[in-house]
Amino acid sequence: MDLGMNQLNGSIPEDFGKLKKLQLLSLFENHLSGEVPPSIGLLPALKTFKVFSNNLSGALPPKMGLYSKLEEFDVSTNQFSGQLPETFMCWRCLAGREIPAGVWTATNMTYLLLSDNSFSGGLPSKLAWNLSRLELNNNKFSGPIPPGISSWVNLVVFEAINNLLSGEIPVEITTLPHLSNLLLDGNQFSGPLPSKIISWKSLTSLYLSRNALSGQIPKEIGSLPDLLYLDLSQNHFSGEIPLEFDQLKPIVLNLSSNHLSGKIPDQFDNLAYDHSFLNNSNLCAVNLNFPNCYAKLRGSKKMPSKTLALILVLTVTIFVVTMIVTLFVVRDYQRKKAKRDLAAWKLTSFQRLNFTEANILASLTENNLIGSGGSGKVYRAAINRAGDYVAVKRIWSNEKMDRNLEKEFLAEVQILGTIRHANIVKLLCCISSESSKLLVYEFMENQSLDRWLHGRKRSPSVGTSSVHNSVLDWPTRFQIAIGAARGLSYMHHDCYTPIIHRDVKSSNILLDSELRARIADFGLARILATQGEAHTMSAVAGSFGYMAPGKSTQQLHCAFVNGDEQTSLADWAWQQFGQGTPIADCLDPEIKEPYFLQEMTTVFNLGLICTHPSPSTRPSMKDVLEILRRCSPDSNGETKTGAELDVLPLLGTVASLSATTQHETA
Repeated sequence: MDLGMNQLNGSIPEDFGKLKKLQLLSLFENHLSGEVPPSIGLLPALKTFKVFSNNLSGALPPKMGLYSKLEEFDVSTNQFSGQLPETFMCWRCLAGREIPAGVWTATNMTYLLLSDNSFSGGLPSKLAWNLSRLELNNNKFSGPIPPGISSWVNLVVFEAINNLLSGEIPVEITTLPHLSNLLLDGNQFSGPLPSKIISWKSLTSLYLSRNALSGQIPKEIGSLPDLLYLDLSQNHFSGEIPLEFDQLKPIVLNLSSNHLSGKIPDQFDNLAYDHSFLNNSNLCAVNLNFPNCYAKLRGSKKMPSKTLALILVLTVTIFVVTMIVTLFVVRDYQRKKAKRDLAAWKLTSFQRLNFTEANILASLTENNLIGSGGSGKVYRAAINRAGDYVAVKRIWSNEKMDRNLEKEFLAEVQILGTIRHANIVKLLCCISSESSKLLVYEFMENQSLDRWLHGRKRSPSVGTSSVHNSVLDWPTRFQIAIGAARGLSYMHHDCYTPIIHRDVKSSNILLDSELRARIADFGLARILATQGEAHTMSAVAGSFGYMAPGKSTQQLHCAFVNGDEQTSLADWAWQQFGQGTPIADCLDPEIKEPYFLQEMTTVFNLGLICTHPSPSTRPSMKDVLEILRRCSPDSNGETKTGAELDVLPLLGTVASLSATTQHETA
């Protein structure tokens, strides 16, 4: 039962507890209030429970997880109070397995999000072996971070902002090799930071503000290669800022409201970091609004005159060199300003993410370019060290094209952000700033159908990493056609508001690792306003050779490759049909096999009726999908033959219509 992202209010019905076979209950992002009925905690088949972003309160059902094998549990952003259910202490005990106590160690759990509630208690020393994201923000968790946290090894994100955690931050937390985000603002941590950092090579964000940390800032922080966000403000750090910080290139740096002294490192002694060192009265600088370091030296009464003269010469020399360097820095800063405004990037997610915008932005280089088109470029971005990738579409930034590209961007986000189907490419998130727009999709290892069908006939062009030399056999092509038809049929007939793609072609059919079809590129798609509206649009849109003849409708789009430079494949096929050419002579000789001849003939005839010049003659996508399904092998693995595969009755008057068309043309 999925009722998420609506405007529901009131309480969760007690009768939901009677649905004994219920496996998924999603009520997130509504306005629900009250307590979760205890009966829901007794459901024996429940695997997924998501009620985040509501106004629910009270304690969770005391027996939640005792009778079911929960795999996904998200109750964040509510007003729950008290501790987690005691029955979590023997989660999955009914399955006869001995599991460590607590919800923290649920076997299949990869995310645990409990933010914005009133949960209390301490942090566990053991977590689920594959837990990668732990969010506990805005609760009442207390006590120290346990020193024995070897089971936290796969943690990528750990957030516990605004809790009551205390004690020193243990050195063991620096051993987590995959940790990228560590956010512990607004707690009661004290003492120095670990002086030894063992394995933080992936860390991009370190937020420790509003604690009681003291001592010197460890110089080892300056050696973190990917650190982009560092906030140590409102603590009791003292001493000088480590010289090793010159190796950092942070987007956000905040060391304000501490007891730091000495000279601000040269790299940060410019207006870009004007607010990074406020309320540190013993700091000095040359270019920022702090006491001048060299003026203090000149004002010393105890220094000999020769020393003062030497210092004066050195000061003038350094000042001249600094001014020259500053001029170059300012010029370089202005030139790269558009690229460095990462703080202005906004990420809107549509799925659970295990990466940040920093991971994506770092991959937008020519070395990662995998495609280029009329509206932008496509990059392959690595999101972790395990070899997982996403595809990133960057919309062109051109003043003359801004309005049209804005429409394409909004159309794609509006459509892919709300629909989910196995044969439609999954939009993970969008990232935007004033000057750039990025769409992040799941990565399709086998690229596009166009590459497989035509890659060998072209020389490599911009963005093509390789040209496919393999030939897709007929069963594979047939399953790709069925997959594409499923996706289009879902868009046309099963969506609450029908969607018309308007640019279906082989380059917009992507293939996953198992060569299953995914429809992509919804920049020209349109959502029909109401079910009762006439399903036509007069505006011409799409790629030449792929637009549906006549007005764009819910009938099949013309999705064929060119027959030659002057004739589309659809026109060529109709010519062969009109001339009485045997269909067997029209088939691709590389895949033509007698065993599949009946299926190929059926699909050829279906292609004719789907591309007929008269829109009223074309079948709907639901009919097309049904015909293709009837062609596919049945449950015992044998293909259907004879009348079951014959779509000639659907062609009906095609022959006469074709004759009429040829007569009018003559």
